[in-house]
Amino acid sequence: MNNAEHRAEFPVIEFRRYAIHDGERAHFAEYFETYFPEAFQQLGTIAFGHFVERHSPATFTWIRGFRSIDDRATLNRAFYSGPVWQEHKAKLNDRLIDHTNVLLLRPIQPQRGIPVLPAVDPVDEPTGARGVAIAQFFAVEGEHLDDVVERSEAAFASYRDAGAREAGVLVTLDVPNNYPSLPFRADGPYLVWLGLVEDDARLRTRLDPLLEASSKALSDTGWLRGAPERIVLDPTRRSRLRWMPERQP
Repeated sequence: MNNAEHRAEFPVIEFRRYAIHDGERAHFAEYFETYFPEAFQQLGTIAFGHFVERHSPATFTWIRGFRSIDDRATLNRAFYSGPVWQEHKAKLNDRLIDHTNVLLLRPIQPQRGIPVLPAVDPVDEPTGARGVAIAQFFAVEGEHLDDVVERSEAAFASYRDAGAREAGVLVTLDVPNNYPSLPFRADGPYLVWLGLVEDDARLRTRLDPLLEASSKALSDTGWLRGAPERIVLDPTRRSRLRWMPERQP
């Protein structure tokens, strides 16, 4: 499948960061990956990827995509009233502290959305998903969103030049919540850059200095509402969004 086409397929994006009880994150991830990715896919939504946040040991992060905002309501109702969730929800809910740290996002352009990479192959990838994902969040003063998007492009190009694979450039989707059981944050706008590197060495020596420089440069403009946030995400075993040596998003 053509990744350029796939980037535009799911333009309504939830960036979900869950707080998990101490010591239970690995169990939560195992239950999540075992029961839910294919259930989402069969309904017509997609789990782009799922991760543990490296510097927040109680956070499990996953990213979900819908084809439209109407699908978000329809497919969430179908999933959460359906047999897969009803059978397994106690396993997840007993380990979950908070599920409300969610940004609702859209790509800045269709070709800058998140790709749907192939599912992890249990035979060809027996150790599971590889690589490191990075997300950079810019809390923008509303009237300066276009300015920040334009100013950030040089920084994002430098990330690509340093070997990072861009996996999405997203901004807040400002619409009413049409499925109130799953709240999302209303403190936008945000600009979000999402990317992948092969390993920690590439992150530390090539990308980290550029991320730091871009954070300072954009902060110095006075167009942000606070310091940019950067999170390092380790893909869980079955995360679609991962480093694939022979295929780029």
